Amino acid sequence: MQHNGSMSPTRNLLGDTPATLLPAEPEADQALDAVLRADGDPAEVAARFPGHSAAWAELADRAADNGEPVASYAYARSGYHRGLDLLRKHGWRGTGPVPWSHKPNRGFLRSLHALGRAAEQIGEVDEAARCAQFLRDCDPAAADALGS
Repeated sequence: MQHNGSMSPTRNLLGDTPATLLPAEPEADQALDAVLRADGDPAEVAARFPGHSAAWAELADRAADNGEPVASYAYARSGYHRGLDLLRKHGWRGTGPVPWSHKPNRGFLRSLHALGRAAEQIGEVDEAARCAQFLRDCDPAAADALGS
């Protein structure tokens, strides 16, 4: 690469932040799939696999569907925080993409979306806006897929 004496102010010399890809959790995924197919209670899966954000997201969605925004908020916050813990454990440092296309990331992204939705329902407008922006920052495709 030749240096021409000028620097572009928009060029990132450190490179792009790599995407964080959470590991698959086949046992937890299979348990959640089985519970959902049987129209069972995802709380069983959340209790057995408390770090599995997808179970918390499912609980948050069900509570929202039942008109229980406070319960939805609590479930979503649990899934969100458990997801943040897992992201950090796998190298995420507070910035960079968390792609929706990678299925193991979806539990965290769904929990983040559910947290924003529930926050709005209970009047936490600033938190709802932060969650919506964070979701879009993680991956615009997630915000589009989840209707944010």
